[in-house]
Amino acid sequence: MLLSVIIPAFNEEKLIEEVIGKIQLSLSEARWASLSWEIIVCNNNSTDQTAQIALQMGARLAFEPINQISRARNTGAAIAQGEWLLCVDADTYPRSELMEDVVDVIASKQYVGCGTTVEVVDGTLFNKLRMERLNPLFRLFNWSGGAFLLCQREAFQSLGGFSTSLYAYEEIDFVIRLKRWGRRRGLKFVVLHRHPVITSGRKGEYGVFSLGVLFLSNIAAILLFALHYILPKRIASKLGSRLLGYWYASRR
Repeated sequence: MLLSVIIPAFNEEKLIEEVIGKIQLSLSEARWASLSWEIIVCNNNSTDQTAQIALQMGARLAFEPINQISRARNTGAAIAQGEWLLCVDADTYPRSELMEDVVDVIASKQYVGCGTTVEVVDGTLFNKLRMERLNPLFRLFNWSGGAFLLCQREAFQSLGGFSTSLYAYEEIDFVIRLKRWGRRRGLKFVVLHRHPVITSGRKGEYGVFSLGVLFLSNIAAILLFALHYILPKRIASKLGSRLLGYWYASRR
């Protein structure tokens, strides 16, 4: 097994079938058709039909009872058989061209992993601009969001996966540690940009109240990201679970 695609999913019955189908299509259209791969959906304590739909689509299933995307990704990775792990959000999918670029990254044997820029579909123009504004920063600072993130399984295991003391910006912390691990072994991290991953702008219907919640959540996330390096992990995790509910709102 060469590639394990890991999808953390919390109450995603509206999108999970479409996302799995599009990932399967992109893999079959790219050179992955002659390579081995698997799709793992980590059911993150869903109360809807997410798990049943994932199984019907041919995905392997993992279960994580604590609602936290770091834990969901880690739990999915724990049963993965691939030499490479690709974390993809449950409202996100790559086109076949992006998967061709991933083949090149793996085949070169020069990289510890990669991320990508994003193209936002659906939702409001405000949310599209809000999310895509990060693309130049991804390329400038060579770090990636968690919507599409590839790494060597060996590196993931050595690093202990994503930090469970973070409820947001966990991907930034992980990429920082991943790049450091790779440098010690002469391996690079790259942000792909020719074919951005497609992600949903579904959280874009904002009113005055929800914009305020979004702003305060982002401030809290930044502060907790900085503090988690000095606070005891138990305290950082408890604060994150209480203050960052915006990221874990029910999809139902």
